[in-house]
Amino acid sequence: MDSFFEKYELKFKAIADKKRLQIMNILTQKGEMCVCDLAPMVDMAQSKLSYHLKILLDANIITKETRGTWSYYQLNQDELNHLLSHELCCVFKPTC
Repeated sequence: MDSFFEKYELKFKAIADKKRLQIMNILTQKGEMCVCDLAPMVDMAQSKLSYHLKILLDANIITKETRGTWSYYQLNQDELNHLLSHELCCVFKPTC
């Protein structure tokens, strides 16, 4: 169970930040976005945005595709659906 909890700890830590939630919300509304277009929308420098994107990427919350010199990000819907899945609910609700 330790590795199971560690996996979810990483994911929940990644989304437990106001700026990262804002990034996720923008990606929900706009779909795939270039980091160059995302930076002004969250009002932060690309270097700081890259820090937040890496955390979300490491937790598998978003995916990244590099095209030329730019990186494009989108939400990993499968992973987000999994975070709210029956599997996790059963850990905390023994009646499932």
